Amino acid sequence: MPATRIWLKNPLAIFTANGLDGRGGLVLQDGVITEVLGWGREPAVPCGHVFDAREHVILPGLINTHHHFYQTLTRAWAPVVNQPLFPWLKTLYPVWARLTPEKLALASKVALAELLLSGCTTAADHHYLFPDGLENAIDVQVESVRELGMRAMLTRGSMSLGEADGGLPPQQTVQQGQVILEDSQRLIRDYHQRGDGAQIQIALAPCSPFSVTPEIMQASAELANSLDVRLHTHLAETLDEEDFCLQRFGLRTVDYLDSVGWLGPRTWLAHGIHFNPDEIARLGAAGTGICHCPSSNMRLASGICPTLDLLAAGAPIGLGVDGSASNDASNMILEARQALYIQRLRYGAEKITPQGVLGWATKGSAQLLGRTDIGELAVGKQADLALFKLDELRFSGSHDPISALLLCGADRADRVMIGGKWRVIDGQVEGLDLKGLIADHTQAARQLMAGT
Repeated sequence: MPATRIWLKNPLAIFTANGLDGRGGLVLQDGVITEVLGWGREPAVPCGHVFDAREHVILPGLINTHHHFYQTLTRAWAPVVNQPLFPWLKTLYPVWARLTPEKLALASKVALAELLLSGCTTAADHHYLFPDGLENAIDVQVESVRELGMRAMLTRGSMSLGEADGGLPPQQTVQQGQVILEDSQRLIRDYHQRGDGAQIQIALAPCSPFSVTPEIMQASAELANSLDVRLHTHLAETLDEEDFCLQRFGLRTVDYLDSVGWLGPRTWLAHGIHFNPDEIARLGAAGTGICHCPSSNMRLASGICPTLDLLAAGAPIGLGVDGSASNDASNMILEARQALYIQRLRYGAEKITPQGVLGWATKGSAQLLGRTDIGELAVGKQADLALFKLDELRFSGSHDPISALLLCGADRADRVMIGGKWRVIDGQVEGLDLKGLIADHTQAARQLMAGT
């Protein structure tokens, strides 16, 4: 019997994200799910290894579809704790402009490790800062992802509209369009993997309407279409952004998106809060995805994403933690809890369920990233799994294990598997000196603030 064949046997509970009965567990071989077993069933062929999952709730690996890894260096910074988006950004831009490759590597490792410990197996990062000396920021992030053994959609962000031309970012943080496009092509050529099991993928991600020109938006859309990669940006996050688009372009945000060739299924948008009914219908008809970022939206008082309206129109919904300066955590299971609660404020308790929100964090998020090999537990899917125990005080007296994960506030996975390999065991990241990483990262955060 092949040693690579593993049976995760009889879990306490299992969420497959597709309605399949997996109460008998999962059979894995060579990093892929080969059987999903119903209640009382056993593998068709005996397995070389059996993992007793009776104390574990099994989920598909959670998928984070919007983050800014570098922001772990500027969490809970007093000057911006009580600011909304635009002043928050203008206060932080000069600090972020001091980023170095070494600080970005530490920030990325911290974000990835924190995500991994929360049950996240795939993360999309939106990096748009390339000051002098940090031109190879995405290359730095690739190494961090490989070191942690996760999957990632690294988006080559950009800012080309500085303060001197009416944008928000300071001039030292913007790049010329040709530089942006040439580097985008290089990164796709060097790193973008296609097909099932891909570890590193690249997308193109001009930052926002208030930080890039229409020309770079349009050129990025054309390049993404020609090279068959995805597009990502912030849109409709605040009313300030809507006002900016009206004043500068004479268009509302979705009209602007359409005018630069972005309205389509290749695109997924971060936040997507301030849409009117016509815009929601257009986004749905186009198949454009929306990443809901509840913690950040609450922290910055931006508003509540109209998730169910978007879904009804045909727009896919996923979840993202957003940057660690507006969350201020990188924890996907807690993000799902926040989504459950804030969406109930908008739509009511009956319509927003733990299972529905976990679906956004898994299968929905996979759809945003254009992936069909992750995000659910089914034969042929990647063996990307998050296993949680309910043995802490917070869970005592709980009855429905799936609901308890969110309602009782699970915040750390006991085990996490990616491509059939355990990356977290007993709540610890395999091979990672976490104390050393925290010490180095803390020092880097202080140096960034001090400008040293």
